[in-house]
Amino acid sequence: MLGMRKKVRLETQRMTLRPPVHGDFRAWAALRCDSEEFLTSWEPKWAGDHLSRKAFTNRVYWAQRSITNGNAVPLFLIRRSDDALLGAITLDNIRRGPAQAGTTGYWIGQPFARNGYMKEAIEAVVHYAFRTLDLSRVEAGCLPENAPSRRLLEQCSFKYEGVAQSYLQINGRWRNHVLYANLRNDRRGKTDAG
Repeated sequence: MLGMRKKVRLETQRMTLRPPVHGDFRAWAALRCDSEEFLTSWEPKWAGDHLSRKAFTNRVYWAQRSITNGNAVPLFLIRRSDDALLGAITLDNIRRGPAQAGTTGYWIGQPFARNGYMKEAIEAVVHYAFRTLDLSRVEAGCLPENAPSRRLLEQCSFKYEGVAQSYLQINGRWRNHVLYANLRNDRRGKTDAG
């Protein structure tokens, strides 16, 4: 659990990645609300109180506990130029022992999509996972038809590994997901000649 007990704060070219705090509620709720149609096709069904202050408070406490316990690193993407909340990324389901692996999931608000922010965030989280947390493998999954997310993962050195049947409930239905992984010492596709 090296690195998990300290405050987690990652810096990218344009952003600070940090855990959510109570003061983020209004910006988070506004961004989620404004991006609802853009996000709900790709996410689990939102609870009736999804955008409530109470649900957000629970999210903040979960983030704090998860970092302390070493089983997840939930981070908000904050643009440094204006302190705007852009989205979030989580390294979750951190497994120690022989696995040394974790799973990443992410979302970005519609106004900020396709501007390279999530690529910066994924690269920073993968670097943190490998260098600070000493993980060997970071996994990700997305819906097969989510071409932008698939391209993003491939741009971030994730490689396609297969399909998981009925992997997650997305927007109220069990859905297959394509699975990707980024390995710390990835030799897949490399030859001695290269």
